[in-house]
Amino acid sequence: MRKYLLFIILFPNLCLSQNIYNPYLFYENVGGLYEKDSLRTININFYNSDFNSILDSTFYSNPLYRLPAEVIFNNTILDSVAIRYKGNSSFIKCSSVLKKPYNLDINDIIVGQTLMGYKKIKLSNSWFDPTFLKELLATKIYQRYLPTYETNLMKVYTQGNYTGLYLNQEAINKQFLEKHFSEKDGAFFKCDPIDMSTYSPNLKFLGQDSSLYYNSYELKSDNGWSSLINLIDVLNNNPSNIENVLNVDRVLWYFAVNQVVMNYDTYNIGSPHNYYLYQTKDDLFQIIPWDLSESFINASGSTPTGILSDPYSIQPNKPLLNILLNNQLYRKIYTAHLRTIINESLDTSWFLQNINSLQTLAYSAVLDDTEKGYSTQDFFDNINQVSVLNQWISAQPLMPVILARINNLLQNPEINLTPPLISNLSVYGNYISVEVLGADSVHLMLTLSEYNSKFQQIFMNDDGQNGDVVAGDNIYTTYYQFPTNGDEVKFYIRAYNNDAIILLPERAEYVFYTYSLSTGNINIFNNNKRNLLNVTDILGRSITPKYNIPLFYFYDDGTVEKKMILE
Repeated sequence: MRKYLLFIILFPNLCLSQNIYNPYLFYENVGGLYEKDSLRTININFYNSDFNSILDSTFYSNPLYRLPAEVIFNNTILDSVAIRYKGNSSFIKCSSVLKKPYNLDINDIIVGQTLMGYKKIKLSNSWFDPTFLKELLATKIYQRYLPTYETNLMKVYTQGNYTGLYLNQEAINKQFLEKHFSEKDGAFFKCDPIDMSTYSPNLKFLGQDSSLYYNSYELKSDNGWSSLINLIDVLNNNPSNIENVLNVDRVLWYFAVNQVVMNYDTYNIGSPHNYYLYQTKDDLFQIIPWDLSESFINASGSTPTGILSDPYSIQPNKPLLNILLNNQLYRKIYTAHLRTIINESLDTSWFLQNINSLQTLAYSAVLDDTEKGYSTQDFFDNINQVSVLNQWISAQPLMPVILARINNLLQNPEINLTPPLISNLSVYGNYISVEVLGADSVHLMLTLSEYNSKFQQIFMNDDGQNGDVVAGDNIYTTYYQFPTNGDEVKFYIRAYNNDAIILLPERAEYVFYTYSLSTGNINIFNNNKRNLLNVTDILGRSITPKYNIPLFYFYDDGTVEKKMILE
């Protein structure tokens, strides 16, 4: 994660605190069910020995039917866990009689029963991925930019026999909603059709009759059809009001990550499905990604790099994509998100480090997995070369695809447009300042919402007035009356020029600064340990720090900060 420097300019007799909101605390710590660097074992023992034929047949005839089983995990025995087969192509096209994908509902029969705190888990057979790593690596990247399910590797035994290595997937359910949004009672939909050849959750407006949407969207909450139809109606017929019904920035992050990791089974690239929508209490729908198994062009095409999609492609029958990318502000924000993901997450050394550690972790489990779709050699080879499953499907090589995508995106003329440079954020009393080079306009984006949404725009100026000390020095300042009761304010900075936008912090609005006036201790959030070398005035003369004049602070790590201490 990129480190952001914050500093406080101090007023005598006034205590200030400033920090960064950290959504990554929601994810598992060491020792949790989804600890990335562990390989655990789960034993599933169905009470009915004919479980396979029963679940095979009910997958089509009664897809919600479950069989009870005893589950043993970490020496803990869970009784009457309700299990069914899951998936689409990973079930239908799986040639293994035994290695089917599982959906485990821990508390369906015994209310309140959990597995390490989780009520439901899903076990994917990774049927189209010889490396077993593509979806796992993709979830790590998605989690940096929007709420995403967790994954890790797990050995599965059925009826006492080793079935194979699986990907353990966190379920997108009300427990997930509570974890990421601190609520769970809003309108909630899984956006996957009953038949992809006929129906599509593409968010096209079909009319006010909710039955027109039943085959494309699955209602997961007690009610919510009117809310979903209103979202679709506004999107298609009144798009200027889209920010009143949708977290637009969350969708822009979702679109950007899909493109960078080449997830070709998602709304803005392939067929529009594999996502959830949840309406939080601020009346905004939040998009949640699901089923990232096709990331890095996993099972598409037959060439070493597959087909690299155009990140700005406007496609028919996808109103959400078309409306957002045809809006110039949203398009620039989307491009800023693309730049951030490229810079942070297409790091080949990060991929190689994770590949090496995870392959070492999983090797023996893969070697003993006789039900996998590929050979053990493919487990290694598919990192750098195509692996062929059958005459229709080939698994694309992970590293060549990543390298091709890096080269492809870095040559994109729109991504290569130069945004402003932004640094040295400071807060002093009711004034917020930031240094920006090459900008035509700078905005403070701020909200008091407990839902971390609906940021409002406040202009920042470099005119020597209203708290700005020196006109034309690239220090932009604005005044905001912070609540004196200590309420937390959430904010970030958005800087524009004619070509591009930059954000501070770069992961805004998912990550943002928090600030409050308080009577507690001063909290300075600073991830860099460094030593001060010198302090100068604007003419470069060494000086002892004084009140009410701009000063430059030089540090031994090469950084320079411009500060002003107000008396």
